[in-house]
Amino acid sequence: MKLTRFAPVALAALLLTGCFDNKKPNTETSAPEQATLPAAPSFNPDSAYAYVAKQVAFGPRVPNSAAHVKTGDWVIGKFKSYGLSVREQPFEAMAFDGKMLKSRNIIAQFQPQAARRVTIFTHWDTRPFADKDKQQKNAPFDGASDGASGVGIALEMARLLAAQPDSLTPAVGVDFILFDSEDYGYDSSTQGELKNQLANLEAQGGSSWCLGSQYWAKNMVPTNYKPEFGILLDMVGAKNGKFSREGQSLEKARDVVDKVWNLASQLGYSDYFLFKDMVGITDDHVYTNQAGVRTIDIIDTLPFGDETFPAYHHTTQDNLANIDKRTLKAVGQTVLQTIYGE
Repeated sequence: MKLTRFAPVALAALLLTGCFDNKKPNTETSAPEQATLPAAPSFNPDSAYAYVAKQVAFGPRVPNSAAHVKTGDWVIGKFKSYGLSVREQPFEAMAFDGKMLKSRNIIAQFQPQAARRVTIFTHWDTRPFADKDKQQKNAPFDGASDGASGVGIALEMARLLAAQPDSLTPAVGVDFILFDSEDYGYDSSTQGELKNQLANLEAQGGSSWCLGSQYWAKNMVPTNYKPEFGILLDMVGAKNGKFSREGQSLEKARDVVDKVWNLASQLGYSDYFLFKDMVGITDDHVYTNQAGVRTIDIIDTLPFGDETFPAYHHTTQDNLANIDKRTLKAVGQTVLQTIYGE
């Protein structure tokens, strides 16, 4: 998603303050022996796809735009229609170009009374410029995988959970926390001609990216929030999606990474969830981890070669034609199974 700077992290991985690196570890292991899985609802990829298509139909969800407001209202309405408890967290943040972004994080809770909880994080905004596009660098784009796919999976999970009889609900409450203004950051590799007005923030450990999660980490909703763990969904709907084990996730929550990837293997999704370690990426999970929520990142990356991100990343190619229901199914079913295993 993000920048092009590097910093060391544990487990011999690199934290990429951005979304790509030229030196990726080549650590690959085999899946463990399989065990019996608890029953879980069947994730409906057609429904998730429809949610993605609806978001794309509003237009690019760029902060301060009408499409952004309409999409946020629609997402909130869908969560409420499934009986979830929904709160908005409005905030204003300055972007790297000096613009003040009117933003809101969205928090939707299933079984809010449950003491033990699991969090599904994603972002719902769209990057305002396709700065990696060779022909339309300044054009807004749909963000079908980068943004809409995570929300689509979250909404389908909420629908399924709400539809279960009491005897088939999971043993944990589930919180869906959707961050805003995640993708309005400065990329020195593509925007070197621009001035990053948040350079001082980055020098202090912050970022021009992930503005919504940075705000939430300092102003947690719910107050004193302490779930068992969190799973961040980012770029989880594209054709031929590949999810390696991201470095920050391994460092902060190795047991959760192992749980999710092992379940994916048991479900038959090892073509998507690769038993391969990769560099760390600065994404929303960096700030949720700083807030004390052990979080892993499921994010589409290239498992081999010099590039970290697929060709559609931050280009106009990230449109509805880029979405594959099989990828949505692999991610959605795996995360559902993880929740039902708690």
